[in-house]
Amino acid sequence: MKLSTGDLLHRALEIQVIKSKLEGHSVKNIAGSCEGGCSCGFVRYKLVGDPLIVHCCHCRYCQRQTGSSFALNALYDASKVEVLSGTVDRISVPTPTGDEQIIARCPKCEIAVWSNYLIMGVKDLIHFVRVGTLDNPDLFPPDAHIYTESKQPWVVIPPDDLAVKQFYDYETTWSDDNRKIFDSLLARAKALDE
Repeated sequence: MKLSTGDLLHRALEIQVIKSKLEGHSVKNIAGSCEGGCSCGFVRYKLVGDPLIVHCCHCRYCQRQTGSSFALNALYDASKVEVLSGTVDRISVPTPTGDEQIIARCPKCEIAVWSNYLIMGVKDLIHFVRVGTLDNPDLFPPDAHIYTESKQPWVVIPPDDLAVKQFYDYETTWSDDNRKIFDSLLARAKALDE
């Protein structure tokens, strides 16, 4: 059986993710911190602790905004994202709901390092960190593939991964601990609005 280049690349990615999980590098076992940054090195950041969840979003907006087949985002309490050097420009872009998304970009190379959505009212208290900007992005395989109804037809999602046509049920997908963190962030956001 002859495999195409795409098949080979996909299988190599699957092997890399499986190897990463077997070595204990899962989003549930980061422990400590990791760092990342933009392409030119002007922006450097540190993430403390584990992400709340990692999304692999296959919606057409993410495809267009990233110029790729999907966006891989690790959701972090914004207080757990520390800018070590540089600054970010905050650019507002529309979302499918009509609300805005704020993309934090390096002012020099314009690489997006994270976004903020108006997700369930938390506004800028959760950063959607672009996993590809991490020094070791292998640590963050997706917990959930979302908006798979618009995924590219050649993207094959591993059969054991959570994949939903649109969005998952927050109550059953997020861990109890991470739901508590999210709920406290939502309460803070509401208090800031008052």
